[in-house]
Amino acid sequence: MTLKKEERAKNYPATLIHHAKLGNLTEEMEEVARQEGIPVETVMEELTSGRMVIPSSIFHKITHPKGVGISCSCKINANIGASSLKEDMEFELEKLKVALEYGADTIMDLSSGTNIEEIRKFLLSNCPVPFGTVPIYEATAIAGSIDKLTPDLMIDVIKRHAQQGVDFVTIHSAILLNHIPLTEKRTTGIVSRGGSILAQWMIYNEKENPLYERFDEILDICRKYDMTISIGDGLRPGSIADAGDSAQNAELETMAILAKRCNEAEVQVMIEGPGHVPLNLIEEQVKYQQKLCNGAPFYVLGPIVTDIAPGYDHITSAIGGALAGYYGASLLCYVTPKEHLGLPDIEDVRQGVIASKIAAHSADIAKGRKEARARDDELSRARFDFNWKKMFSLSLDPKRAREYFEESEGTKCDNEQEYCSMCGPKFCAMRLSKTVRESKKVSLKKDK
Repeated sequence: MTLKKEERAKNYPATLIHHAKLGNLTEEMEEVARQEGIPVETVMEELTSGRMVIPSSIFHKITHPKGVGISCSCKINANIGASSLKEDMEFELEKLKVALEYGADTIMDLSSGTNIEEIRKFLLSNCPVPFGTVPIYEATAIAGSIDKLTPDLMIDVIKRHAQQGVDFVTIHSAILLNHIPLTEKRTTGIVSRGGSILAQWMIYNEKENPLYERFDEILDICRKYDMTISIGDGLRPGSIADAGDSAQNAELETMAILAKRCNEAEVQVMIEGPGHVPLNLIEEQVKYQQKLCNGAPFYVLGPIVTDIAPGYDHITSAIGGALAGYYGASLLCYVTPKEHLGLPDIEDVRQGVIASKIAAHSADIAKGRKEARARDDELSRARFDFNWKKMFSLSLDPKRAREYFEESEGTKCDNEQEYCSMCGPKFCAMRLSKTVRESKKVSLKKDK
């Protein structure tokens, strides 16, 4: 018998880890097993071990639950959300729709303006996939200044997010007071918004990070509502020069300790990762995280592999994301062309999602996932057969592919044309190849 979310919500603790340990099959486990093509027993084992999470609050009606972990396909997250300079709920809803249309597996609301709660509730009610937030942003906005930001307020905001049905939250609980001096010689200091807020709070109050000291309270909240914790990388490198430094590694060691506490408390947990990382360090950093954190799902921002491409960081991050996914990262956070430059618009969201999907899919092919390779093979056969409509339908961005084809040809796709404007009818390699193939068949028949 499959346990429905409504039934799961009646019992405490309500987490999927708790039910997996008891052998209780839930609708989320069943759906993830179907999506990933793995036995439900494997899903239960991975949840119990902490190597998989299925972010799914008991109060959010998710129609598309997602498994995140090394045994699953590589997933992507899209960040949306308003800023203090632009607050428009309909604009954010449109970004949400575009992100989902092009394949985002999870959504995060990073709103930091004055209307955060209303925007969150609105987006959450319209989101059919796991939905995440960063509570420290709202706590800071409510407080108005660091001197008024209290530990009680931080905890209260986390609890309110849980009660409203948020599926996963970034909690910057691993940045500690003694880590801050390690950032002094960095090229770009502390680039995480949440990390910088907490660093400022610790220096001002001369006290330890309250999200670390009161972590047991956070676990109690998350266990009650099955809200997954994504341990925030407050000290992620914001430049190639800072990648793999002592500050980043010190925080990661603390993350590993907190991840173990999450698993013992039957709370689902992910580990957030860098950031700006050169190609030669990606394998080392991903594998180190996997070893240190016992295989907990790794959620990476990019990584961005060079600092010199403002306006094109959806590309720099896709390069890093493909490698990170291949080496074991489970969730890639998209980066848009506006990274470091401004608030993304609709087109930025589309480009960011597509770039990240390319990276995740490429990683899945390299890891030998059959369903990923099967789609590539099917599209290649359609291309060789000049079946343009099928080729477009199998592509990550059918609209753009069709637009480019029809723009070049100056005509609508009729699915009969056996060339494109790149080579024309006389020099199309595939068309010539088919001619060669047919001629060879005729020759073989004559020889017989």
